[in-house]
Amino acid sequence: MDKIKFAENLSRLRKEKKITQEELAKFVGVTKATVSKWETGQSFPDILILPKLATFFDVSIDGLIGYEALMGKEEIRQTYQELAEDFAKKPFEAVMEKSEKLARQYYACYPFLLQVCILWLNHFMLTEDGERQKEILKKTVGLCIHIEKNCKDIGICKDALFIRSIINLQMGKPMEVIGDLEDVLDPLHFQSSGILIQAYENAGRKEEAENFVQISMYMSLLELIACGEKYMELCVGEEALGREAAKRMDGLLRLFELEELHPNCAAGYYYQSALYFSRLSEHDEAMARLEKFVDLAVRMSQKGAELKGDAFFNRMYVWIERLDLGAQSVRHKNLISENVRASLNHPAFESLKLRPDFQKLQKKIDKEAESYE
Repeated sequence: MDKIKFAENLSRLRKEKKITQEELAKFVGVTKATVSKWETGQSFPDILILPKLATFFDVSIDGLIGYEALMGKEEIRQTYQELAEDFAKKPFEAVMEKSEKLARQYYACYPFLLQVCILWLNHFMLTEDGERQKEILKKTVGLCIHIEKNCKDIGICKDALFIRSIINLQMGKPMEVIGDLEDVLDPLHFQSSGILIQAYENAGRKEEAENFVQISMYMSLLELIACGEKYMELCVGEEALGREAAKRMDGLLRLFELEELHPNCAAGYYYQSALYFSRLSEHDEAMARLEKFVDLAVRMSQKGAELKGDAFFNRMYVWIERLDLGAQSVRHKNLISENVRASLNHPAFESLKLRPDFQKLQKKIDKEAESYE
């Protein structure tokens, strides 16, 4: 056991809890001088005291003494998959408790903690208790902040920042999001994947250049579709521009065969564009897009929504293999139909609910959801 790390951890945890050495000593049943010696590394507590200290600070013993429990990539994938499946089949609070315990146990394994944040963000709504939902989102924000402060991997820290920003938006804190992201995502700052690609090529590393080109194109495509969705939403009042945005996004989906390549992205686009046209009272257009949305959702609930490449993006496996979750979906497929059923109740679709084709869609997704009950 590393006494230096224990000393540092004890001092940090005590200060975070805003208590004095004397108050901690009273809780544990030792003198203030003993606590002082622990924090300066002059002595180490009896092993029987460690569980009491860990309980007091709500950390694992490993976390208290400085032992960093780590998970490998394959273990992270398996653990996430098990937890996602548990959320689909077991009582919500039991699974939350299990995931929180794992987060405490692996408090220094930042790739795993990032996946815990994603897990909570994708499943917090399964509890119908609004206050509990807020509590989980706040806990997720806290975990993101812990990652950003302590992890040395820039990519993981950036992902944690984006997750925290998504939650802050949901919690009605747009100014915090602007403060966090305005400089990070400033389009005026020079950014170019082409420089790295050219460097790979100049160094004779052609395969790496090709891999990076495909990943960059793939991610840019998904980002363009997401921006297109938001642009349509912003174009309410400028119908001609909004329709043109939809036309161009539709063209991209067809050109890159996105329904097969990334059905989750395609489904999200069809849903958002259905909302747009429904708000314009263009009901036939909205229904055509809702039908595509539900068809893709049913397919994903039956077969899953794993990431994959295609004949054009034939090197995607290189990138997918590097992801902590690999190709697997962030939600268990059992939950997809439930989420779709809830999404059809959006107020924007109120004017569609008496249409036979809309009712047919509802029955289709109800049947799919009931097959998992």
